[in-house]
Amino acid sequence: MSSGTLFVTGGAGFIGSALIRLLIAESDWHIVNIDKLTYAGNLESLASLSNNSRYVFSHTDICDRSKLDCLFAEYKPAGVMHLAAESHVDRSIHGPADFIETNILGTYTLLEAARAYWSALPQKGVSEFRFHHVSTDEVYGSLGAAGLFTETTPYRPNSPYSASKASSDHLVRAWQHTYGLPVLITNCSNNYGPYQFPEKLIPLVLLNALQGKPLPIYGKGDNVRDWLYVDDHARALLMVFERGVAGETYNIGGHNEKTNLEVVDALCALLDELQPRADGRSYLEQKTFVADRPGHDRRYAIDASKIERAIGWKPQESFETGLRKTVAWYLANADWIEHVITGEYRNWVKQNYLDRIVA
Repeated sequence: MSSGTLFVTGGAGFIGSALIRLLIAESDWHIVNIDKLTYAGNLESLASLSNNSRYVFSHTDICDRSKLDCLFAEYKPAGVMHLAAESHVDRSIHGPADFIETNILGTYTLLEAARAYWSALPQKGVSEFRFHHVSTDEVYGSLGAAGLFTETTPYRPNSPYSASKASSDHLVRAWQHTYGLPVLITNCSNNYGPYQFPEKLIPLVLLNALQGKPLPIYGKGDNVRDWLYVDDHARALLMVFERGVAGETYNIGGHNEKTNLEVVDALCALLDELQPRADGRSYLEQKTFVADRPGHDRRYAIDASKIERAIGWKPQESFETGLRKTVAWYLANADWIEHVITGEYRNWVKQNYLDRIVA
């Protein structure tokens, strides 16, 4: 499996856009990017591909069954890589409805459209088709000071976001068990890297630092996450899609456990080196501790031994090398950042892209 057409849902998002850039650069796949373009969908992250003959964008909501059916009929994909999701925990706490609709109902609708298309394929197409569902380690809940999440860890989601992703994981497994749809599931740790929407910790802290604003840290900053560079994740997704065994789950982690406070301190140190404050003082002075998030999970950490053993993947970036690349990219891409902050990225889509969008 290395040619033909793939559907990538949520391809205008952070991880989805990284995956599409990789697929175009390092494979022969033709890509149909299916995205609703919610607030975090940014086609400017795929500007370099806007005229590529192997790339098409379809402005489609995965909850719209009729439009999905039309896309399947027109493009006849060899598989689906499903990344479309509402993904911010804080937003899920204050407004869970969108998470239920997109992550659960949207996944159900996409599964049904894929199943209808797949079941009508000739035998060769039926055996080769793959539905790859991209999920999160947050479905497993919170770890104590020791231990790692494995593919058999029981689900214990603690936020509306993680509960909606756990629900979608269960739907995907059920469609495999009940209907035989050949599925793959991956659960990843915290992603970071270029083009990340500035609501997540690393880009938020970085941009606040550059603007002289406080650097908010929940509680004592001792919550632990396993950090995964987004391009490492994209490579893992491609390898699982092409080499994974249908029906299997693969955990993807960066082997980089850090407390939130360690992350902020490392960011400040890099900014002190690469773009010092005009007054000569350290960005560390901008740190501020804020009330903890409700139900804030204490620690996530992934055991990624299965994917290394079965697929041959392991991360290429350490946290130190990946963070340096990330900070350097943000410092070198002020226009992209400014367009996100001001909302101009939406106008960029209208001005540069709408004549090439598939309805």
